[in-house]
Amino acid sequence: MNVLALETANDHCSVCLIDESNELFFQLDTQAKAQTRTILPMIEQALQQTQLSYSDLTAIAFSRGPGSFSGVRINAAVTQALAWANDLPVIPVSTLQALAQAAYRELQLSQVTAVLDARMQEVYLANFSCDTDGIMQLQGEEQLLSYDMATSFALFSCVGSGAKLISSPISEQHSMISPSARDIAILARYYAKQKHWVSAEQALPVYLRDNAWKKIAEQGKPNEKK
Repeated sequence: MNVLALETANDHCSVCLIDESNELFFQLDTQAKAQTRTILPMIEQALQQTQLSYSDLTAIAFSRGPGSFSGVRINAAVTQALAWANDLPVIPVSTLQALAQAAYRELQLSQVTAVLDARMQEVYLANFSCDTDGIMQLQGEEQLLSYDMATSFALFSCVGSGAKLISSPISEQHSMISPSARDIAILARYYAKQKHWVSAEQALPVYLRDNAWKKIAEQGKPNEKK
């Protein structure tokens, strides 16, 4: 098994390549909003350093959102193109689940509320608990909520860019934790062993916000009087 994992759903870009038990390559580019310039060269570097080709891959995994609208779109588009061209299955991974997995990997937190800043006075939120395989599993559903609403849905310690935006009944917060391709890869390995993947055309982004285009157009604009 060799799985290529991509993460561009937030401000940064990262690539990870794993096999059945080891991490073969990981690179994180911290340039803000540079995903379109960096993602393909980073993928090529991963393949060159591991001396693998696309024909050696079992699947491509990507963070399918929610997250930055442009970042999620870039990740899905690159993944679809590579999977289609190389006849590879795709493993879509929730960005919120990857965030929760990062909290478990870095801080050994077995129960967390993953919270990402969704702009417009809203956050993406979901609760997760670790199972016996060390995988953070969703408890309930992923939601797009106002700050006030999010407070009542946060069951555990909050992690992620949206943690500091809401008042959680659990005082412990870790706003600096963020998901990376390393966490996408850990989850993808788990799903790949179950052959839990989709075809390239089914590798679709998840925004949670149905009117994402409208929301983006309205950001920063004053309310117009009718």
